[in-house]
Amino acid sequence: MPASGAVTRNTLRQQIADALRDEVLAGRLQPGEEFTVKQIAEQYGVSATPVREALVDLCAQGLLDSDQHRGFRVHQYSVDDYRGMVEARRLVVDGIFRRDAAMVPPRSALTEPDLGIGVALVSIRRRGEAAARAARAGDLDVLIGYDIRYWRELARLVAANDYIADFLHRLRVQAWVFSVPYLRAERDMLGWLWSGHVELVDAITRGDADAAAAVVREYNAHAMEWADRVEGRSPRAVPQRVDGARGAPTTLAVPAKRPASTPRN
Repeated sequence: MPASGAVTRNTLRQQIADALRDEVLAGRLQPGEEFTVKQIAEQYGVSATPVREALVDLCAQGLLDSDQHRGFRVHQYSVDDYRGMVEARRLVVDGIFRRDAAMVPPRSALTEPDLGIGVALVSIRRRGEAAARAARAGDLDVLIGYDIRYWRELARLVAANDYIADFLHRLRVQAWVFSVPYLRAERDMLGWLWSGHVELVDAITRGDADAAAAVVREYNAHAMEWADRVEGRSPRAVPQRVDGARGAPTTLAVPAKRPASTPRN
């Protein structure tokens, strides 16, 4: 049984990692922004060890880069990186649909419905409704939280494979990290926030694989079209941090509890 000190340190490590990830997703830590273990430790009022471990975790997730002499910086994804994320998830999801099409028995062979799956789909639909409302309202902070949770739960249910679900979750977080600075600079942001969450989960609930695949294809096409739009901009169009000195995060705090507006997986 682990010592209580180790448990506390691991919990703190996760809290710091979660809070920093939220800062990156919200765009308060900009791509390329630099900071050190000491700066973050002083901001939180904690020792360097859990901070260093949290930052290493975020590096492993592709959200930060480390430099032996300069500390850490927020990873800066390119438009080509984003296109690669969309293509990777398309290939994986297409594979899931093909696998399921080959495995699903005819309806006459089905017996009683799986109540566990039904409960999961109801929960996912609620996440989807909240995400869609936020997208239509242009509430990016709320949308990101619900969208990430929606897709992770849906992937776990449909893929029935935690390795695939974790891979898709990582791609989604990275895609949001790339997207947020550009979306916040977008004059017509509402026109580029996808809101087809409910349509997709309803198709899956009906067992309509063709309709579900069509929604996902439209979603990926939408993402690629937006990438083309972003590519036409100068990198200087991305807004720079104005709420504090570069390299010194001003709004970081270990949350006592997670806010309801940004559900955590």
